[in-house]
Amino acid sequence: MWYKYVHVWASLVFGNSIGARRAIPAAHSWSLGLPRRRSAEPHAEIVETRARILAVGLARPRGRFTMAGVENRPLENRVVVIVGGTTGMGLSAAAACLRAGGKVIVVGRDADNARAAESQLGQSARALVGDATNPETAGLAIQLALDHFGRFDALYHVAGGSGRKLGDGPLDQITDDGWSATLRLNLDSLFYSNRAAAAQLLKQTGGGAVLNMTSVLAFSPSPEFFATHAYAAAKAAVIGLTKSSAAYYAPHRIRFNAIAPALVETPMSHRATEDEAIMSFIRKKQPLDGGRAGQPADLDAAVVYLLSDQSKFVTGQVLAIDGGWSVTEGVPPHGGIRSVE
Repeated sequence: MWYKYVHVWASLVFGNSIGARRAIPAAHSWSLGLPRRRSAEPHAEIVETRARILAVGLARPRGRFTMAGVENRPLENRVVVIVGGTTGMGLSAAAACLRAGGKVIVVGRDADNARAAESQLGQSARALVGDATNPETAGLAIQLALDHFGRFDALYHVAGGSGRKLGDGPLDQITDDGWSATLRLNLDSLFYSNRAAAAQLLKQTGGGAVLNMTSVLAFSPSPEFFATHAYAAAKAAVIGLTKSSAAYYAPHRIRFNAIAPALVETPMSHRATEDEAIMSFIRKKQPLDGGRAGQPADLDAAVVYLLSDQSKFVTGQVLAIDGGWSVTEGVPPHGGIRSVE
């Protein structure tokens, strides 16, 4: 009987000229996700179903699609502002956005890093020297995008970091200054950039994307090596702001999402990546790809996806890119409490 169904499929796709014209007995009722019904005319059901499939095909979004339905250059003619984009994960993401056809404004507080990033990225990128904790910096970056590239489409906020040297740590040990400084670095800076992006995207009325960086420590703590509770609180707040903003701005086609990396090798993670006890733990806690710390490039594909129209039906989501951190135990190599970040 299987050949009859093969013939039905061939008839639907290629027409009845493919193969012999076999009549489908009226007793055979079949469906491709459509209401089942019997037909007195053998081919009536085939003709009707073929018309429905054709209608669905014509309704498919148009664009530069590969056979898998993914655009080759999903950020073509789009301009992305990356706050914290002159080193590490932000710089890697900027290069990925350029490869995807976009243009970028990268923001960093170190002038030498900004110059090096602009030189490395080329003519489709501009760098702005500015501190993300300054309420005006993100607005200046967005204005630079408008002035130099003529548009602004998406924001990626990467800026942040450990507050351990500022006084962060386990709850009973956090200083008042450490708490304030860690939240200012990781939450206030993101609030400023998100606010500026939302205001500009609302003004443009064409929608857009905001992507925030949180951390697996927001929902998957590691008390032995990464007990920085102000940092965890700030990153959890990033998720709350992302989700509530996603809900509020969805009718305006402004999408908010977040990515949550685990330990990634960057200039800011040397304390952890140069500690053998921590890296022994990481090889168990992040077991994918042989067990290792992440690389900035591990995040790039997700960043491009979430900044582009490929994810135009995605908002309010948190994507963990963590090598398995959040689903493995990662038993520490020794007992006791030792907190290093």
